[in-house]
Amino acid sequence: MGKVKIELNNKTILVTGSPGFVGANLVIRLLDDMAGGTVISLDNMNDYYDPGLKEYRLRLIEDKAKTASAKHVFVRGNIADKALIDEVFKTYHPEIVVNLAAQAGVRYSIDHPDAYIEANLIGFYNILEACRHNPVEHLVYASSSSVYGGNKKVPFSTDDKVDNPVSLYAATKKSDELLAHSYSKLYRIPSTGLRFFTVYGPAGRPDMFYFSATEKLVAGKTIQIFNYGNCKRDFTYIDDIIEGVIRVMQGAPEKQTGEDGLPLPPYAIYNIGGGTPENLLDYISALQEELVRAGVLPENYDFEGHRELVGMQPGDVPVTYADSTALEDDYGFRPQIGIREGLRKFAEWYKKYYQA
Repeated sequence: MGKVKIELNNKTILVTGSPGFVGANLVIRLLDDMAGGTVISLDNMNDYYDPGLKEYRLRLIEDKAKTASAKHVFVRGNIADKALIDEVFKTYHPEIVVNLAAQAGVRYSIDHPDAYIEANLIGFYNILEACRHNPVEHLVYASSSSVYGGNKKVPFSTDDKVDNPVSLYAATKKSDELLAHSYSKLYRIPSTGLRFFTVYGPAGRPDMFYFSATEKLVAGKTIQIFNYGNCKRDFTYIDDIIEGVIRVMQGAPEKQTGEDGLPLPPYAIYNIGGGTPENLLDYISALQEELVRAGVLPENYDFEGHRELVGMQPGDVPVTYADSTALEDDYGFRPQIGIREGLRKFAEWYKKYYQA
C-alpha cells in the first residue's frame, strides 16, 4: 500500500500514554525534532507501577519543552473517559494521534481483567470515535508481539494468523487491531498498528524482566528464570522503537479504491523488533555484567546463588522473533541497537537514578 507523506512540523500531535515509557521518549524526541507546533501528552498516571517514575519522565519532558520550538501540554486523565477525550479533541484539534495508553503486562491480566477491558478496549474505542468525528491525518497505535501467542512459525510475520491469543492482554491488543481496521474501512481513518517486541531501556517499566531482576539482585533476592531458561526474546531498545514510530508517523496508509469501486481501508500493521532473538540466559548474563560494570552490584556478587530456574508461566510464550522486513521496505528502518549497548545504558541510568 502506498504512503501519504506527513510533515510533523507545526502540527498538533496527541500522544496518549505519555509520560509512560514509550510515550515519554516519543514526546521528548518530537520536542527535539519539531520546528513548531504542539505536542499533547495524556495519561492518568495510575499506580500499576511506581508513579514516581512517571513523574520523573514528566519532568524530563517539561525540561525539554523549556528549550523546544514546539509547545507541550500535559492533560491528566483516562482515555476510558469519553467526555475527556472528546474535550481534548474539541480543544486542541490534533492532526496526528499516537495511542500508546494501555494496560500492559501479560501476567497482570490473569488476575486484573477489568483494567484491560477499560483501557485497551473502551479507551481505544473512545480514541477511534474521536478520530471518526475529527479530521485526523494519521492514527498510530501500539499493538504487541503478544498477539502471536504460541505461533510455532518464526520469525513472526504480520501475514501470520493470530487468532489464538494465550493471554487476555494479547486478546485486547488483537481486538484493537480489528477495531482499527473496521474504522479505517468505514470512516476512511488512516491507521497504523505497531507490534512492539519486548521494549527495554533507561527509565523503563519496572515490571519488565530486566528491571525487576535488577531490583531483586540489588535487594539480595533470587530471580526466577522461566521455562528453565529455554526462552528467546526479540529485545528492542527504546531508541529503536522511537525511531520506528517517528518514521511511521510520517507515512500514513494511502486512501485507495478497490477494483470493485469500493474504498479500501487505509490500514497497516508492522512489527518493530530487533530481528535477532536473544537467549534469555545470555541476556541475563549481559545484564549482570553491565550491572557490575556500572557499579550497581559488586564484582564478587554471587549471581548463581541468586538464580532459580522455574517452569513456564501462564500466558507466556517461549519465543518472540520479529520479521521487520515490511518496516524496512516501507520506511527504510530496521532496529540496530544490540543488547550489550542497551543494557549498558540501562545499568548506568539505574546507578544514577537509584544509587547516586
